Amino acid sequence: MQNIPFPEQIKALSKISKAIVSDLYLEDILRLIVTVTAEVMGSNICSLMLIDEKTRELTIRATQSVSEEYNKKPSLKIGEGIAGKVASQNKPMAVYDVVKEKEYKYQDIAKKEGLRSLLCVPLSVKGKVIGVINCYTSSPHDFTETEIEMLTAIANQAAVAIENTELIVKSKVIAEELESRKITERAKGILMRDEHLTEEEAYLKLRKYSMDRRKTMREVSDAIILASDMKNICDTKKSRANKVKDS
Repeated sequence: MQNIPFPEQIKALSKISKAIVSDLYLEDILRLIVTVTAEVMGSNICSLMLIDEKTRELTIRATQSVSEEYNKKPSLKIGEGIAGKVASQNKPMAVYDVVKEKEYKYQDIAKKEGLRSLLCVPLSVKGKVIGVINCYTSSPHDFTETEIEMLTAIANQAAVAIENTELIVKSKVIAEELESRKITERAKGILMRDEHLTEEEAYLKLRKYSMDRRKTMREVSDAIILASDMKNICDTKKSRANKVKDS
């Protein structure tokens, strides 16, 4: 671990700040964060773990490590191990030697990879922990207040970038679901009108066609709406042609 020059701190924070307003995908942002963090902290291995909202476990989502064994480490429960403890307490934690630390879960991997000291900092947005950043050294090291503050600043910026990206993704998914519902309702209305079906019968017909053809309800609904629109255009043209003929 090296002393971190102030200009390098600013440069690292600037890169992550730009990611907050970028149109990068989440995985690209996570890779950027671990790469920049490892570079500025002089870390042997840097990894980023996020909390899975369904399982409530911490899972490695990005690292610049080339070790397959490290990258495939099992998930941790909140409160389990060093990372789990940091996530549950929302406070940084430094470990002088992970090989001798009882709470560290993967001492065998640490020995193989030559990992010794660990600085783990929570990724927190408005008091809500969404994950942690881990920085390792290859020799025993006492982390300074400056290093802890620097990684905390990076983690805070990173958490905002991650949260913003996930909110955008969720918003798009919700918007797409609402649009699909509107289209399905319109297709259902067409079936009810043209085939004199009840709402339930129209829905069941849509679902059956969807399952039989292995198409989504949205795709089936789009096809029904398109066919109806084409029929209306043809009927309008015929009507106009008949008017001209009669006149």
